[in-house]
Amino acid sequence: MERIVRVLKEALSSEGKDFTGMPLNKAIVLLAIPMVLEMVMEALFAIVDIYFVSKVSVEAVDAVGLTEGVITIVYSAAMGLAMAATAMVARRIGEKQPDEAARSAAQGILLAVVVGIVLGVLGFIFAPDILRLMGATSSVQAEGALFARIMFGSNAVIIFLFLFNGIFRGAGDAVIAMRTLWIANGINILLDPLLIFGWGPIPAFGVTGAAIATVTGRSIGVAYQVYHLFKSKAGGIHIRARHFAIDWGIIRRLGGIGAAGAGQYIIPSISWIFLMRIIAFSGEDALAGYIIAIRVIIFTILPSWGLANAAATLVGQNLGAGYPERAAQSAWRAGFINMLFLMFVSIVFFVFSRQVIGIFHTSPAVIEAGVLSLRIICVGYIFFAYGMVISQAFNGAGDTRTPTVVNIFCFWLLEIPLGYLLGINQGLGLAGVCWAVAISETVLAIVVIAIFRKGKWKETVI
Repeated sequence: MERIVRVLKEALSSEGKDFTGMPLNKAIVLLAIPMVLEMVMEALFAIVDIYFVSKVSVEAVDAVGLTEGVITIVYSAAMGLAMAATAMVARRIGEKQPDEAARSAAQGILLAVVVGIVLGVLGFIFAPDILRLMGATSSVQAEGALFARIMFGSNAVIIFLFLFNGIFRGAGDAVIAMRTLWIANGINILLDPLLIFGWGPIPAFGVTGAAIATVTGRSIGVAYQVYHLFKSKAGGIHIRARHFAIDWGIIRRLGGIGAAGAGQYIIPSISWIFLMRIIAFSGEDALAGYIIAIRVIIFTILPSWGLANAAATLVGQNLGAGYPERAAQSAWRAGFINMLFLMFVSIVFFVFSRQVIGIFHTSPAVIEAGVLSLRIICVGYIFFAYGMVISQAFNGAGDTRTPTVVNIFCFWLLEIPLGYLLGINQGLGLAGVCWAVAISETVLAIVVIAIFRKGKWKETVI
């Protein structure tokens, strides 16, 4: 017990650590603990948010699900830029060049300002039209129009939140990234019930209150990040005014890696939108059940992404330090640990799916749809565990092109056509879409593992 406490203290301290020089298992543990805890809070918020929203109405759940189905494109752009920053900062830190790491981070911020403003303005203006195009009924549009405007209009906050945490992770300071999401999502969770249902002098805003809570929490989280980027030396990085002098060479490299990285996430996001549109044909109850099941799945997958992010940082820093074999070992070990975790989760969800979905809704039709979705998608969990870690390992190396190409094949050429074939042509509806998800994720994992084993990613230069 004493040893466990000592490891936790070391993992959660902000002191500089050389992850390329310590034993590999220790490096994985010290990086993974704060990154997993970071994602645990993100997962907790996702599940708490849908719990409160589900108490408003089925239309509210659908409005949230359809809005987030589209806003995942913004998440994709943010994650692509964050991925580029993580890869470049990690490589410079591994090369013992902290000033160049800070310069790369500053150029990423300049890109984020432009992307955030453009997406925020467009999203705010066209929010109602987006809901309508997603197949929202008139009642869902009426319930969620303002919610969608607030969420889409705050796109810049989302992009900054992802980018700054990507910088911290690349520098090896996963503790600041963890604290950021704990602060942001902790505030979200506290404000959710107050703003959705009202309390004392605070009026009830319904589903709109969930959007206000989310934007408020994220904005405070970004303010916390800005303080540490400019006032402290997180992970050995200290950004100064001179680092913002435009460097087109770095911007082009960040843009190239980030564009491929964004595409890597936009591809499944667009697939997700198509699948949501297919499920919408099955009615509001089926859509609500699927959305609840996906939130439950996110609750377990996000901590796994923490482990995958740890692998990405270790791959980047070890390649920068000239240790390609150690970089590969980091990915394989993280993948194995993730597989054991998600295997356990899949068994629990398969057995107790009805009890889990029943926490969020009492409608028999919604519960049945959620149980069906949860059980089928969990079938692909074991393969998905390796797929997510190996994909992030490519990204950590700066090779964002390979996972992007694989995603095009698995999501656009396999998942969407298969979802339409099984869901519409074969009349399986929701079940057909869920089987398409499970099958495509399994194929993706097999393909990225086969390519990773060839080792060409070790030659990536950024």
